[in-house]
Amino acid sequence: MTVGLSIHDLLTPVAVIDETVMETNISVAQEYFDRIGRNFRPHIKTHKIPALASQQVAAGAKGINCQKVSEAEVFADAGFTDILITFNMLGKTRLEQLKALHARVNLQVVADNKVVVDGLADTFSEDQPLKVLVECDTGAGRNGVQTPDAALELSQQIDRCAGLTFHGLLTYPKPGSEAAVEAFFSETIKLLDQSGLQCAVVSHAGSPSLYDSDLVSSATEHRAGTYIFNDRSMVRAGMCDFDDCAMHVLATVVSRPTETRAVLDAGSKALTSDLLGFSDHGLIVEYPDASIAGLSEEHAVVDLSKTDRKPEVGERIRIIPNHTCVVSNMFDKLVFHRDGVVTRIEHVAARGQVI
Repeated sequence: MTVGLSIHDLLTPVAVIDETVMETNISVAQEYFDRIGRNFRPHIKTHKIPALASQQVAAGAKGINCQKVSEAEVFADAGFTDILITFNMLGKTRLEQLKALHARVNLQVVADNKVVVDGLADTFSEDQPLKVLVECDTGAGRNGVQTPDAALELSQQIDRCAGLTFHGLLTYPKPGSEAAVEAFFSETIKLLDQSGLQCAVVSHAGSPSLYDSDLVSSATEHRAGTYIFNDRSMVRAGMCDFDDCAMHVLATVVSRPTETRAVLDAGSKALTSDLLGFSDHGLIVEYPDASIAGLSEEHAVVDLSKTDRKPEVGERIRIIPNHTCVVSNMFDKLVFHRDGVVTRIEHVAARGQVI
């Protein structure tokens, strides 16, 4: 693949990113957080590419959010120094890696239970304490302490550990639950104040909640990843239009076995099987009434029964993924373009990092 080549000449399947749309997505989000006076910490899980995180930070973002120690190591090697890892850290090998990383960067982690806190406390020392945020389940039903009282109790445990510093609260919310999030945060902050604990950071999150973040008045920062590319799920959530989706998976029609069926060369190894609540596997831009009804590893079966115009064998089509973050993780490289002309190829540097 060569800079200056038309994306229509690329071998398919391939994930391509519209530079102009992506740049607009970055600037619109950052302008919103600048306007409401809140720090913005992008999650790199969507792209896993240091060059893109550099664009986000250059626009005004405060540090980055990673999900794995190994991802954070890739970004530390690229020069990033303000890193939050939002996953419980467990196990000797992982904790040793975390300690080595902490010696290099300004690191924050999360915890939602005593076992995790005990492991961190046994690893870190008073001469270089680790910042820990208490993760709160404010309604999403994933990780997190269940009540403000439990958040206070875990915060106090962290504060008693010589090698740890209680640094604040964090949540990944259910979309549209800003009132519940604010109620949980404000009650917890009140309890912390009464106990004499300072809460430096209150971290809210989510691309589906991005432009409602101002409704959570206690929050000091917001974390989001998908917004940089956007996808079909973000359109469904009302956070963008299809024209705001920077990523497309380019595919070729390789067969038309029947009048109502087409087959593409982009299967589960390109689009993934992650439906994210949809009944099919992505939106075909040129044939929006068609449905990608099924995937095998290298094939996508398209139902054409509801579209009058039918694609021809050899035709190139563009697919807007249901969930862009998962698609990024399927490719070694992403191809970037302006007006269909390749501008650069970026290695997905943190792809496949598993620890």
